[in-house]
Amino acid sequence: MTVPVKGPASYFPSIEKTYGQPIAHWKTIVRDNLPGRHMDLVALLKGEHGMGHGHANAVVAHVLAEGAKSQTSS
Repeated sequence: MTVPVKGPASYFPSIEKTYGQPIAHWKTIVRDNLPGRHMDLVALLKGEHGMGHGHANAVVAHVLAEGAKSQTSS
């Protein structure tokens, strides 16, 4: 039995289908613009890449959460 994906990652299949790029592509764009404020990074994905607000927010939230995890595990 597979566990359903929760949180921001639950948007990833739809993001890949809608925008034609793998999640790694979008995460790299966000990481390349760090440090940055959450909403500034969302605005970047929306304004420069045409991503919808919910999708952009999910990618940014996921990247920032990954960064927080790596900082606490260092």
